Amino acid sequence: MERNHTMMQFFEWHVEPDGTHWNRLKQLAPILKEKYIDSVWIPPVTKGLSKDDNGYGAYDLYDLGEFDQKGTVRTKYGTKEELLEALQACRELGIGVYVDVVMNHKAGADETELFSVIEVNPLDRTEEISEPFTIEGWTKFTFPGRGNRYSHFTWSFEHFNGTDYDAKSGRTGVFRILGENKDWNKNVDHEFGNYDYLMFANIDYNHPDVRKEMIRWGKWLADTLQCNGFRLDAIKHIHYDFIHEFTKEMLKHCGENFYLVGEFWKSDLTVCQEFLSQTDYQIDIFDVQLHFHFYSASKAGRQFDLRTIFDQTIVQAHPLHAVTFVDNHDSQPNEALESWVEDWFKPIAYALILLRKDGYPCVFYGDYFGIGGPEPIPSIQNKIDPLLYARFHKAYGDQRDYFDHPNIIGWVRHGTGEFLDSGCAVVLSNGDHGEKRMFVGEHRRGEVWIDLTNNRPERILIEDDGFATFPVNGRSVSVWAHKGV
Repeated sequence: MERNHTMMQFFEWHVEPDGTHWNRLKQLAPILKEKYIDSVWIPPVTKGLSKDDNGYGAYDLYDLGEFDQKGTVRTKYGTKEELLEALQACRELGIGVYVDVVMNHKAGADETELFSVIEVNPLDRTEEISEPFTIEGWTKFTFPGRGNRYSHFTWSFEHFNGTDYDAKSGRTGVFRILGENKDWNKNVDHEFGNYDYLMFANIDYNHPDVRKEMIRWGKWLADTLQCNGFRLDAIKHIHYDFIHEFTKEMLKHCGENFYLVGEFWKSDLTVCQEFLSQTDYQIDIFDVQLHFHFYSASKAGRQFDLRTIFDQTIVQAHPLHAVTFVDNHDSQPNEALESWVEDWFKPIAYALILLRKDGYPCVFYGDYFGIGGPEPIPSIQNKIDPLLYARFHKAYGDQRDYFDHPNIIGWVRHGTGEFLDSGCAVVLSNGDHGEKRMFVGEHRRGEVWIDLTNNRPERILIEDDGFATFPVNGRSVSVWAHKGV
């Protein structure tokens, strides 16, 4: 039996754009290991629109901070050399690295081109609202700073199926590019009629040369970085057939242990299940519905029925394919998908992802190290650390739930003989203080258990029948365990 694994999203939106982030990862890797983090999801490593771009404005996927392009050699996070050093530091400590890859669009083209389009309704991309006309679009990518190093492939309008800006008229819109076999990719999310188009120059995965090049690039990136997996960005906007092909090719090239997790930002379980099925369950997805339950619960307080916290979630329906998280770079304040879980509920939410048997939990850098930018948010590391400790040392074995009250729920992990003194009892409340009587095992009789979070000062004696009554503060969580390891 392995120890529990825990991932950290090692960035937030407002990480300083000073090129020091890869060095930060190298320096912090030993501390992450000490805190029981054994994998990190790092931001896009490829050259973006500018030295300040977070990496999601993808320009050159073969430039990892090596070439003088877009006014910079380094990316927002550092140089290629610094990136490789950081990954080596992680490897030496046994920390897996999952690289964020952006495959939906390209941005910052080198030249414009003239081509025919039809404008579509942004709220229904299947509705044409113009006759065909010619625009001047930023779609020619020649990568003058890199040349043909690593790849000879250059991009032009035929490799895209949509864009949003006409340089000739200075007008924005959603413009579907016309041509032979040109259309939106059909096998994508159906929001807005067809959600293939998201932003910038939208990559056309109906084009065989595009598919071939992107798979070649994926293999090149994995080989170059010797990373342990990829986080695939915005996959509800990418042809699902291509995602399936890409994952199969990556697993064949890198081995079956190469880890793939996708950002499929949907809270509809049925839609998520359809995606998992179409990709043969070769990829995990982030549990967006669980995140929104956390967000709703943090807003509603005692009005939220905690017994329903896992209803219609990926982790409940497909526990082996769920990456559970509390917040991320998109849900943080003032960002595209803002749905920030309030501070009082954060420790409760982290207990719900870190101390249960199902799901692969991901701790957010912004929670652990704080958020920067114009409206800083302080770290809650002191609240997360006890939960990471409990996950690594205590949260093992069979699980028994006590989801029998709308405002106070709990569960017991009964431990395993493989990990000395493992086992714990978790109680949480979104209302008043209270308690939960739970069974931890007759073999624990006479043991004294303490609250690892230090939220409660009591020392709880396990009774002869293996039961004990475990208290919890209002709007809080307590993690009770034997005071040994």
